[in-house]
Amino acid sequence: MDSRADTKLFFYVSALVIIGVVMSYSLPAYTTLAYHYGTSHFFQREFASAVLGILLMWMIAQIPPEKYFLKFGFLLFFVAFILMLLMPFLPESLATSAGGAKRWIRLPFISIAPSEFFKIGFVFFLAWSFSRKFVDNHKRTITQEILVILPYIAVFFIAVLLIAVLQNDLGQVVLLALTLVVMLIAAGGSVGLFGILLLVSSVLASIFIAISPHRILRLKLWWANAQDSVLAILPQRFEQYLRVENLPEPYQIYHATNAIHNGGLLGQGLGNGSIKLGFLSEVHTDMVLAGITEELGFLGLCVCVGLLMLVVFRVLKIANRVQNDVYYLFCIGVSMLVGVSFIINALGVAGLIPLKGIAVPFLSYGGSSMLANCLAIGLVLSISQKAQYEKS
Repeated sequence: MDSRADTKLFFYVSALVIIGVVMSYSLPAYTTLAYHYGTSHFFQREFASAVLGILLMWMIAQIPPEKYFLKFGFLLFFVAFILMLLMPFLPESLATSAGGAKRWIRLPFISIAPSEFFKIGFVFFLAWSFSRKFVDNHKRTITQEILVILPYIAVFFIAVLLIAVLQNDLGQVVLLALTLVVMLIAAGGSVGLFGILLLVSSVLASIFIAISPHRILRLKLWWANAQDSVLAILPQRFEQYLRVENLPEPYQIYHATNAIHNGGLLGQGLGNGSIKLGFLSEVHTDMVLAGITEELGFLGLCVCVGLLMLVVFRVLKIANRVQNDVYYLFCIGVSMLVGVSFIINALGVAGLIPLKGIAVPFLSYGGSSMLANCLAIGLVLSISQKAQYEKS
């Protein structure tokens, strides 16, 4: 790796990737039996993605950002965008469906989820655009700020159509919305604009939940688990209005929290967890934190959380030290994608918010997520060369 790149960030991410690969061997036990896969089916694929991801991250880190960053960012944004437009029209032989929506393009050795790469391209597009239109010393009224941001809102609504509607994945839209708002504030947007965007986003999210039966079910499952705890701290008169009877059993949250409890301080031992034995068949994906805690214990979870926090810290440190506005905003966006994805997933697994189906970066099973996140960190490592150089 280039000596000016942030070596610590590279090794923190590599450590998380290795943990994710190890858990991809231990956790999918039930799934391999249910689908008659070999015992190393998921491990082999995650291992291949991890090797390719680390290699990709290392290679991109060697490239001076002033040469290829903009070209690569535009290529990533437009290619992922076009692939997402084409997804609904691809035949079943080329596109894999989940939940009634086509989300993956099937290739000979791997399935690619364009939405994972679109998130990185979207962050690049916002960083490039905000640096040209928003980062200046001029004071604007709220109306002027709204007029400046309207084109980006239009792009975001197209993303909402492609991801939330056509791919039935509201969780990713929530992640992109939060990222957009934070990047806008980092670019110089006012608190008033932040409030307006937050209000509009909340209204849109409520509409998407209200028109979707499976999202309403997720909300009911969450309230079934949370209502006793919430009502216990509220005045008793609120119970007659807020308590809902005959709600569905929140089995995902129930088994996830049981797994966390069973893990204790040191865990049951790698491979000895029980949550993966049919209680939660896809524990290696969205529920990976519960599986890790049961097998590696609270200390193992702390190691994973600590590494993720260090990754976010290093990315923000690079953002703080770089002088180029595009690089600065891109690093802010990547830190949001990694940090908020983890927070949303962790709160969902703990039952504090409804489950969103968002993976934990580098830890959850998934080749596209692994490659996209390694690509994003590779670009940050490339930028870190410039940050180191400008500091010296």
